[in-house]
Amino acid sequence: MSVLGKGSMTKFTFATADEGFDNHIEKSVRGYNNLWHDVVGMSKYFVEDFTNVIDLGCSSGKMLKAMIKQNNEHVPNARYVGIEIESDFAEGHTEDLMSSEFNNLYYQMEDIRQCDIDNASLVTSLFTLQFMPPKDRAGTIWKIYQGLNDGGAFIFSEKGFSCNPKIQDMMTFMYYDYKRQHFTDTEILDKEVQLRHMMKPNTKTELFKMCEDAGFKDLHVFWQNFNFYGVIAIK
Repeated sequence: MSVLGKGSMTKFTFATADEGFDNHIEKSVRGYNNLWHDVVGMSKYFVEDFTNVIDLGCSSGKMLKAMIKQNNEHVPNARYVGIEIESDFAEGHTEDLMSSEFNNLYYQMEDIRQCDIDNASLVTSLFTLQFMPPKDRAGTIWKIYQGLNDGGAFIFSEKGFSCNPKIQDMMTFMYYDYKRQHFTDTEILDKEVQLRHMMKPNTKTELFKMCEDAGFKDLHVFWQNFNFYGVIAIK
């Protein structure tokens, strides 16, 4: 995903971070590596042969590749599909598709609001919905629910707002204290300015209501760090 900086018109994109996308997000979200491993580990409970495993906003494809390595011995006929709109990830995707190790991996450069979701045993989305226009989130979650098979799961993570302003303020500045271990104050502020019109988080209550309205009845927060959280919802 990308944004044009005001005035300089410099393109901001997570895909071209100097240290690489995966390293950048690990430095930006405390405990991201634990979240990532949890999602890969949980996939073994849901992936089934002759079904689709879909990662919305798949970025580098790292998570799907880890799932394939973990699950292929037991469910070799699952189909893994990464949906990504940011073209700067395409070069890495091409290399993956040339590897015989990932012959059941596919990429689609597409907006997740327009992509098809069907026959899915698992759909994942790590920090993707928060960059979508708020008006489109409920419909996208509904589409995910409709595309899942019974017993399938939607595993997602988001950055949320706290309902209590004092807690929101506390979480924000503790998060900045963490980021200062990896980024300068100027880098932190510049990124906040650049993301201002891109990222519009919900509260957890609002997002859970969207999931419940779509049909999900079983939702569980399995990971949280500051105002970042991971959720599993089972159809």
